Amino acid sequence: MGDFRFRQFTVSQDRSALKTGTDAVLLGSIMTLPDTGGVLLDIGTGSGVIALMAAQRLAGCNSPDWRITAIDIDGPSIEDARDNFAASPWAGHLSARHCSLEEFGRDSAEDSYHAIFSNPPYYDNSLPNPDAREAEARHTSTLSYRDILAFAADRLIEGEGILSLILPSEEERRLLRTAASFGLFPFRMTRIRTVEGKAPRRTVAEFRRCNGTRPVCSEEELTLQRDGRKTEEYTELCREFYL
Repeated sequence: MGDFRFRQFTVSQDRSALKTGTDAVLLGSIMTLPDTGGVLLDIGTGSGVIALMAAQRLAGCNSPDWRITAIDIDGPSIEDARDNFAASPWAGHLSARHCSLEEFGRDSAEDSYHAIFSNPPYYDNSLPNPDAREAEARHTSTLSYRDILAFAADRLIEGEGILSLILPSEEERRLLRTAASFGLFPFRMTRIRTVEGKAPRRTVAEFRRCNGTRPVCSEEELTLQRDGRKTEEYTELCREFYL
């Protein structure tokens, strides 16, 4: 698959284990970002598309002093991400590191984050993909949302920091239960239907780290297609990204 062109940037992904897909674009469009930018982390960045979407959105924020670090365990994917970051209008705000979340946690033990986001692997007990790199990107053997929750519980700025994840909707109940065990509570849940009348297929779940009063959680829905065409809501959501 060749380059994926957005309005303000291009994603080269020839070396990436996984290519740009709807889940990544949905998370990049929907997730809540800090008004003042701050320090952000993209876990499992792949070609860097979600980090680039975040950078485009942050370019007009209240502070010019923001930075996004993107990490991935797959070396060729990180090479794509680095090239994509360097070619973007926000190169000075973006960096990519080839490492696991565990390694990154050890190397950045003193850092805290205003926002953490991820489109994590979610296949658990299913048959492994014969392509080793794609299996690593899709399956939870090397990274699970529990790992991300544990990291976020330790590193998010309390009360202010945001964790944003996209997962299959059938994982929602287990995700919420696990998040609560780490002191992370939802403040926004966006359930996504592929077509009108069907059950939600994906959920964008957003959490804050709280030791006291839990946040009020807003619940939203998004339908992607109606009568065989993209809905107005979906089109408007991605208007600033898709050509």
